[in-house]
Amino acid sequence: MKKKLFFLVLCCYSILSLHAQTNANDERMKWWREARLGMFIHWGVYAVPAGTYNGQKIDRIGEWIMNRGKIPVKEYQAFAKEFNPVKYDPEAWVLMAKDAGMKYIVITAKHHDGFALFNSKASKWNIVDATPYGKDLIKPLAEACRKHGIKLGLYYSHAQDWNNPGGSAARKVTTEGWANPDSAKIDAYTAANSGHWDPLQTTKTMAQYIDEVAVPQVREILTNYGDVAVLWWDTPTGMTDEFAEKLNALLKLQPNIITNDRLKRPNYPGDFKTPEQRIPNLSELDGKDWETCMTMNETWGYKSYANKWKSLKTLIQNTVDIASKGGNYLLNVGPKADGTFPQESIDLLKGVGVWMKVNGESIYGTKASPFGLFPWGRCTKKENNGNTTLYFTVFEWPKDGKLSIPGLKNQIVSAKLLANGTALKTEKNNDGLLITVPEKAVDANATVIKVEVKGIVDAASLNPKEKMKAGEID
Repeated sequence: MKKKLFFLVLCCYSILSLHAQTNANDERMKWWREARLGMFIHWGVYAVPAGTYNGQKIDRIGEWIMNRGKIPVKEYQAFAKEFNPVKYDPEAWVLMAKDAGMKYIVITAKHHDGFALFNSKASKWNIVDATPYGKDLIKPLAEACRKHGIKLGLYYSHAQDWNNPGGSAARKVTTEGWANPDSAKIDAYTAANSGHWDPLQTTKTMAQYIDEVAVPQVREILTNYGDVAVLWWDTPTGMTDEFAEKLNALLKLQPNIITNDRLKRPNYPGDFKTPEQRIPNLSELDGKDWETCMTMNETWGYKSYANKWKSLKTLIQNTVDIASKGGNYLLNVGPKADGTFPQESIDLLKGVGVWMKVNGESIYGTKASPFGLFPWGRCTKKENNGNTTLYFTVFEWPKDGKLSIPGLKNQIVSAKLLANGTALKTEKNNDGLLITVPEKAVDANATVIKVEVKGIVDAASLNPKEKMKAGEID
């Protein structure tokens, strides 16, 4: 009898403990789940060559120029002498993000080239010690974020580091960067040296790098800048669980911090998944939090000749599509070496902001569509006091003036255009609901129809058939 009672008490305790942990996690994730839209910033020394090395355009993304171009350590470090962002205005950056409707910023405190945008005591390869600018770039950004109510996230490349000895390097074939005549020789060297191309990179072990650079630098960024809302790890190349735990243990410095899934797979899944440059299909969704990170053009870090910019319509419809699937959209800007945003980025951010000011209600704090996808657009929803508000965002305006919502059987309270409050006529049919809409869309990019109904509109059950892809490099 005593054993049964003990077992019952133990089960009850476990259930209560799990419930408490779930509630605590939900509370920690609350702001992030409501935000839906954030700004990614890739900035560093790579903005100086801006995609070109020794007169040769280096293919692929700009922040990988050192690896793709196989630039020797000393030559790459010389670029830092030209990194002098005198036009850097962190408050202007924050206000651009805020005006675009973004709720948080994630900036590359240190990318794979190992260069720290902050004043680090663990490595001289940082903005204060290696550049003529000589001032911490993260501190004023953190202050501007606090001033304007934007959450600050810090990206940190914890494994790959091509300048601090011992850091790992993902091996890339030389010709992927450019038609280097020495590619066979270089490729043989990188194959024999775990992706490294310069002997200076391997003068220490990865264990030394983790202990001497990564751990102290993560401690610095989690200690010196106030509240850090997100720690965005990247590319766990060469990581072990032992290394990962040393970094993971530092998270106690910021008890409310949210982390992604790139510290070390599979044993350190973090709080959210990170599909990169793509929006997941419905078949990949499994109920776990996720965030699509995406460039506005074809590169993360600034390249002077990268000009394949996405249209404003694409960015707006991506925002809606992602929210309709329950995810967040982390949209990237790659600043120039002088500290300014490319004009194309500024213009696109303004356009997104104009749309969000009118239609943000259909994005912030919403849940995924209970209907899946529509051929003409997307849906998000909010629940309040047992009733539901549905936001139908129309990409393709119906030519016959009728918008069909199959499967919606709930009693309709009201239907109107979100932009101007114009009431819309509705009628039930055998399929669900039919909404009569004006001849022309209010917004050519995406027009939102707000429908309030009685009761809860149940979501279709999730049935993931494939694993969500979370970044190029493991």
